[in-house]
Amino acid sequence: MLVLIGILIIIAGFLLRFNPLLVIMASALATGLAAGLDLTAIVAAFGKAFNDTRYVSIVWIVLPVIGLLEAYGLQQHARTLIGRMKGATLGRLLTSYLLLRQAMAAVGLTSVAGHPQTVRPLVAPMAEAAAEAKNDALTDDQREEVKAFAAATDNVGLFFGEDIFLAIGSILLMKGVLDGYGYQIEPLHFSLWAIPTAIAAFLIHGFRLRRLEQRMTKKAVGA
Repeated sequence: MLVLIGILIIIAGFLLRFNPLLVIMASALATGLAAGLDLTAIVAAFGKAFNDTRYVSIVWIVLPVIGLLEAYGLQQHARTLIGRMKGATLGRLLTSYLLLRQAMAAVGLTSVAGHPQTVRPLVAPMAEAAAEAKNDALTDDQREEVKAFAAATDNVGLFFGEDIFLAIGSILLMKGVLDGYGYQIEPLHFSLWAIPTAIAAFLIHGFRLRRLEQRMTKKAVGA
């Protein structure tokens, strides 16, 4: 029972609003001591846990880099670049990103793009610039709608693209669950059946992007 003291420390720490990292460290330290581990073994357990999950921490390294790039004008350069491309429209830009995101996710490159890495610093500013090129100045509501569609495009591309990749967690989870109920299905079959779904998702969201562009153009003409 003494090893459960870590839970009490976490509850008390969060209720008193102490630093979450310190609370968790104190909880882990108390649990380790209560379990009979010496200080060296506890520090070794901390190190092993960090090493096993170090890839999760990569995003915390990427975020400051993205922040620095934004501070030095990354979004402005993205807007300028898309403004020089005469054939670039809001629909074409986001549809191209949707295709790229789905293709990368289908081969397992799920972490190459994403909201903090590409949507906020690059895709959303480019989409705004493409919309402004056809509609002059955007209203605040239109600007937020463009940002929302840029984020949704990333979500749709990742969600329906990653199911095609054999080693993705969702496929392994489905196989494990079905195996438990006596249904022997190879992961390849899950991947193959995910392809029509991914194509349908691409067509449906591509149509929504097309409608978004037409709707904004219609408002600009009406104004």
